[in-house]
Amino acid sequence: MKSIISFVIRYIPRKYLQLVSHFFLRVLAIFYQGNKVTCNVCGSHFRKFLPYGRKARENALCPNCLALERHRLMWLFLQKETQFFNKPLKVLHIAPELCFIDSMNKLPNLEYITGDIESPLAKVKMDVHQIPFEANTFDVVFCNHVMEHVEDDILACQEINRVLKNTGWGIIQSPVYDLPSTIEDKSITDPAMREKLFGQRDHVRKYGNDYASRLSQSGLKVSENHFVKSLSKEVVSKYALPKDEVIFFCEKG
Repeated sequence: MKSIISFVIRYIPRKYLQLVSHFFLRVLAIFYQGNKVTCNVCGSHFRKFLPYGRKARENALCPNCLALERHRLMWLFLQKETQFFNKPLKVLHIAPELCFIDSMNKLPNLEYITGDIESPLAKVKMDVHQIPFEANTFDVVFCNHVMEHVEDDILACQEINRVLKNTGWGIIQSPVYDLPSTIEDKSITDPAMREKLFGQRDHVRKYGNDYASRLSQSGLKVSENHFVKSLSKEVVSKYALPKDEVIFFCEKG
């Protein structure tokens, strides 16, 4: 199972996986029934989660809604640390994750808009470098695992800052490595070389410990929130949360 999942996510474009993978995985969910772990995004219970990743991580992927460790952590953060579930909010979700779409659409307090340049799941076709909304439009913007793909991450964050209201906030997650600073070389276009240097064939940079300060060059106020460190071992185990994931919380600058 690990090798199959690793091969699929490495070589099949994400836009196609988004259309069909959940049907296949929901069949697999029958064989993972149990009560050892819970997906707090969709409420499903399993004996364990599916492995996931190019180097497959055990107990990672919810076979019902496709939430990963980081998604379950973000959902819990929104529940515990924000008014996302009870305050009227206009939300822009860039490159929306399948696990969140149905759940967020069902929240009566949200005006929820999804946007992406190629995702078949998004309502609005848009380039994050040129977001097609007026300034000060949104209360919340989510943009997860996008910045490592885009040509100009600072420009993209400037656009997010522009469309946020004065009291607006957001979450911008990306893979971040224990490096002194971000590695970037725009002259590298060969997919194999990009995978070697940046970790994936469609990545154009590899973020280091300067991630928050780098994105803050856009005008956004980006801070590191170590929310997972405040949780008990029982909660981390129950939801199979990542033990070291930092939530990058953004405010209008």
